[in-house]
Amino acid sequence: MHFLLLFISFRWVDAIDIFLVAVLLYQLYHLVKGTPAVSVFFGILTIYVVGIVVRALDMKLFGSILGKFIDVGVIAIIVVFQQELRRFLLFIGSNEFLGRSKLMGFLIQSAQQGFTESQHKMDFTPLVQACFNMSASKTGALIVLARHSDLTLYINSGEPLDSTISERMLENIFFKNSPLHDGAVIIKGNRIIAARCILPVTEKEQFPAHFGMRHRALVGITESTDAVAVSVSEQTGAVSISVNGTIRSNLYPEKLKQYLEHEFTSKK
Repeated sequence: MHFLLLFISFRWVDAIDIFLVAVLLYQLYHLVKGTPAVSVFFGILTIYVVGIVVRALDMKLFGSILGKFIDVGVIAIIVVFQQELRRFLLFIGSNEFLGRSKLMGFLIQSAQQGFTESQHKMDFTPLVQACFNMSASKTGALIVLARHSDLTLYINSGEPLDSTISERMLENIFFKNSPLHDGAVIIKGNRIIAARCILPVTEKEQFPAHFGMRHRALVGITESTDAVAVSVSEQTGAVSISVNGTIRSNLYPEKLKQYLEHEFTSKK
């Protein structure tokens, strides 16, 4: 079944096509919003719209030149949007997107059951207590808690450890005279996997100026992966948490523990 609108054939499949493209563009814009890549995004979108108009008007010469430019532009998109594409693919493969389907949600939950069960058993009390002990002494800290994303690249950049999570262990790692204090600690399940790890930093242009490099790394790791990150400010002692590229600061112990338990509890 189709309709004629201003001499243009319009089918119900076309309506679905337009809707899916709109959703795709919205998600891409949401990923690049607030970063330098947003200007590139609008530039590419403008070129693509011009290309559609040129083809509709059958402008062969200009269309040929524009087509070659677009072909080369695909490689440029992969290079420029490397981090954003990684985040987009992570979103597509995450529970947040696929979990909306009951069948896909069941398959994902079954595949990740063992990992999720280990998360449920995790006790956040030592971590929270260590963070606020370091907050009281204004000892800077950066802690990453792995979920489903592969953090091997960042783990390999640091010093490997295999330790249980305890207040004393975390405080010793981030003690100012410790050789491991500079960088991030990565935790997976109930174990401290590595310390002194190097993390990516956020590229957001509108990132608050009063936040330093530790907070940029805090947000950066959660932009490119689904990990949860916690930091303690060396200047103010403020404790912050970052999830999915957003940051919440000036937390108190109960609130930090509440956020952690919420993020590591599987959604029904």
